Amino acid sequence: MRYVLSTLFFIFCSSTFSAGLERLENFVTKVKTGRAFFTQVVISPRRDGQAQRLKNSSGVFLFSRPKKFKFEYQKPFVQSIVADGGTLWMFDLELNQVTSSNQSKILQNSPIGLIAGASDLAKLKTYFEFSEAPPKDGIEWVFAKPLITDGQIQTLMVGFKSTSKNLAELAVLDLMDNFGQRSILTFQEFQVNPVLPSDTFVFQPPPGADVIRQ
Repeated sequence: MRYVLSTLFFIFCSSTFSAGLERLENFVTKVKTGRAFFTQVVISPRRDGQAQRLKNSSGVFLFSRPKKFKFEYQKPFVQSIVADGGTLWMFDLELNQVTSSNQSKILQNSPIGLIAGASDLAKLKTYFEFSEAPPKDGIEWVFAKPLITDGQIQTLMVGFKSTSKNLAELAVLDLMDNFGQRSILTFQEFQVNPVLPSDTFVFQPPPGADVIRQ
């Protein structure tokens, strides 16, 4: 599937900071729902003298802790990634194709599992090793490395801002995968703890769509 979340990050300096981990814990324990617009840039590594390739996309991101989230890609193609708590659905409108998977097997070590899959930091530490990274441009950073090394994710940086109510606001996910591909997701107009309709994360394959179950 095009523009499906890949993996992960360049590494910042390894100085000792506390704000980043505090923001992560605040976000995981106190931000139960969220809604934001996002832009995504996927940067492919240079190969055989070829120019570096960039892919840009944008849409809306929503989540409800634990284990429910939705990416609605609006540009350049209409696509949906929906986790309803048990199944991960991926829908490509142009191909009229749906892929469904058991989300528990996929999300534990993924960046989205990190930001929407757990309600306490102790649970996340069973899947990721966390360390501080220096703040930059008003954003507090946390470096996360998966404890399972045979997955797609190599490294991950998560950036947070603080709201007026002293809650953590997700600002950036910066990912590097094991193939050297980098994905940067930037979140704008992040709404902390909005009330979301009960059917937000319900997905039904459109009539006539090709459904692939994995």
